[in-house]
Amino acid sequence: MKYLGEDIGKLGFGFMRLPEKDDGSLDYVPMIELVDAFLDEGFTYFDTAYVYNGSEAALREALVSRHPRDSFTIATKLPTFMINKAEDMRETFETSLRRLGTERIDYYLFHGLSLEQCDKLERLGAWEFARALKDEGRIGHCGFSFHDTPENLDTILTRHPETEFVQLQINYLDWEDEKVRSRELYETVRRHDKPFVIMEPVKGGLLAGAGSQAEELLRAANPDVSEASWAVRFAASLDGLVTMLSGMNTMAQLRDNIATIKSLKPLSESELATLREVVKVINSVPRIPCTGCKYCVDNCPQKLNIPFLMHIYNDFLAYRQKVGSGMPFLEATAGGRFPSTCIGCRSCEEHCPQHIEISDIMPRIAKEFE
Repeated sequence: MKYLGEDIGKLGFGFMRLPEKDDGSLDYVPMIELVDAFLDEGFTYFDTAYVYNGSEAALREALVSRHPRDSFTIATKLPTFMINKAEDMRETFETSLRRLGTERIDYYLFHGLSLEQCDKLERLGAWEFARALKDEGRIGHCGFSFHDTPENLDTILTRHPETEFVQLQINYLDWEDEKVRSRELYETVRRHDKPFVIMEPVKGGLLAGAGSQAEELLRAANPDVSEASWAVRFAASLDGLVTMLSGMNTMAQLRDNIATIKSLKPLSESELATLREVVKVINSVPRIPCTGCKYCVDNCPQKLNIPFLMHIYNDFLAYRQKVGSGMPFLEATAGGRFPSTCIGCRSCEEHCPQHIEISDIMPRIAKEFE
């Protein structure tokens, strides 16, 4: 089935975690091979963002400058958390076009929209700006990526029925998670009859096998398929899907994802039961009992995004690896609000209903992520 009038395939290329050389610079040889193989298999959707370091320029070199413009589609994003005045929107959009080496964006998103950011963008005329870009033929479709509550998603879509699609974090681990609430987010976009794009279907690689808590159970259930394929099938089988993004940086990952998508079949009841067991195992790992109430934030003199940092650190505790944490940590520390700037005043702890020793945890987060 086609959504938004185009058949782009249920696999999109998330252009964020790219192949690197030993010195940390981007490695274009395998990157180009991945791009070409992806296109050769009939897939066309490439996702990047203004704030993905070097990604838009890399996409220009690996894709835009080497292939006919009508052979692929590009999604990039307006960094809502960096926009403070109306002219910022035009400037960032034009910068994205220059970096990408193109005259149009097929899918343009407000990046990481929340109800708070929505209020700000409304004051700045963001929806009018997007409408003007579409009328000019400079963007094809406009939507937003989202990391807020289902209730706030419902509010935004009610206020902005012109939204054409929404990008959501959906995977089997977050489906019933009381913080992420993926199932409720999915039900909200379907209730509003909006197609959607899935991000983090393999939770940034954390559900892909090596080092994950899922590995042993999934191998026992079916040793002939990859751990990642379980997550891909769960996400890609949902109704209303435009495409599912995967950050592929090896040919093995790309081939496995393509094979799974091209022979896609919904998970059986027994397979879903296996995934429920996997979720139980992963969730049994002791974590910091932060509920995200944000009582600590208003009283922090450094204005640290404590709940977001706690969420990132809890993922590290559960998986013992930092795969996929780069972008979330960048967002959590926007404006220099690094955990290392904590002054240990313990004001946050006086307002924490869970009595978490936050000032002792901030240095641990700094040690792992800064």
